[in-house]
Amino acid sequence: MNISELHALFLKHPIICTDTRRISLGCLFFALKGDKYNANLFANEAIKNGAAYAIIDEKEFHLNEKTILVNNVLETLQQLAAFHRDSLKIPIIAIVGSNGKTTTKELITSVLKQKYHVIATPGNFNNHIGLPLTMLQITNKHEIAIIEMGANHVGENAFLCEIAKPNYGVITNNGKDHLEGFGSMEGVAQSNSELYYYLLKNNGIAFVNANDEWLMRMARQLENKITYAANFEGRNGAAHTVCFAKNLQPTISFHIDNNKENVTANLSGDYNFDNVTVAVAMGLYFKVNPNEIGKGIASYFPTNNRSEIIKKEFNTIYMDAYNANPSSMEVALKSFSAMPFTNKTVILGDMFELGKYAEEEHQNMVDLCVSLNLKNVFLCGENFMKTKNNFHAFNTTNECKVFLKTNPLSDTNVFMKGSRSMRLEDLLEVIN
Repeated sequence: MNISELHALFLKHPIICTDTRRISLGCLFFALKGDKYNANLFANEAIKNGAAYAIIDEKEFHLNEKTILVNNVLETLQQLAAFHRDSLKIPIIAIVGSNGKTTTKELITSVLKQKYHVIATPGNFNNHIGLPLTMLQITNKHEIAIIEMGANHVGENAFLCEIAKPNYGVITNNGKDHLEGFGSMEGVAQSNSELYYYLLKNNGIAFVNANDEWLMRMARQLENKITYAANFEGRNGAAHTVCFAKNLQPTISFHIDNNKENVTANLSGDYNFDNVTVAVAMGLYFKVNPNEIGKGIASYFPTNNRSEIIKKEFNTIYMDAYNANPSSMEVALKSFSAMPFTNKTVILGDMFELGKYAEEEHQNMVDLCVSLNLKNVFLCGENFMKTKNNFHAFNTTNECKVFLKTNPLSDTNVFMKGSRSMRLEDLLEVIN
């Protein structure tokens, strides 16, 4: 069965499943393989549970006409998604970058859905498996798709672009993420620039942060670009779209270009103001009314441990612990340090995938806390335990949890950030 025939079958059965525990009646089951699993083993079970067909790549499981044998299930899924993309006539907006991709995606979605039927990458479905699954959720009812792309090595964004085939794109920033895979900051920039290169080759349009010199240099060759600038005291870039900040803490308030009506975002800090401004620029480009853009920005509330503000009985928690790298942790610590209150507590968890840079970057974060005069600091994880510090330090998040249970925090503002697997959100049980 070729991809054209498989796509015709997909249009009759437009639900894709990859987990036998979540089989939908009449779906197509793709028997993916991983380091620790082989879904070919469960193809027959998927069909018994209601799947219309199972796509497999091991001949011994090719039992009847309901099993479709291909050379490689993952590659077939990716090819199907790319073929499906070719049948779509809607704008596809791609988002790459080191920090803020998901927040930017959600803000753009919130703005554009004021006028359009929008679909966006769900959760963290932004890799070589999640992106094809996202693309296959797009139907002829959707008017715009917003696709987040996550990469941890050079060449991956280029590969994802060949599946999603975006018409528009934004690089949020270049930061110290996945240095173990990228090798250096130059590797990070090379990976992110793959989106610009795709747009250049295919006459696409890039949205570029005019205040980011690195991104502006990377975008020099782009003929089609729209610039945006998030301006405040000390930063005054010129761009197609400019937003002017009134406040950055504890929440962002601003106005758009010559429209003096104030807009408030449920976010804080200059790094989030950049994310807000590109969402405004997207809204203006796609002819969303400025007042509706303001509604879209104001209606976005961070969730899932990303820039969340959680008010407890005795403490307020600024939760940004979905993930972390040195760049995102640095800007977030500086932003929290500038918050207009005195009682501050910082809880940091280890940052992963830093390779040879791990020791240096964790020490940098400790030194930054000292330079920012942040005194009540808790460090969680083996990497932070190796640093020279005079703070509370624990091998694990659970050890910190035990300490806080018997030494509760009270009347303080708590900032929390760490890599996903540190599970800093577990500490919410003992912070009241």
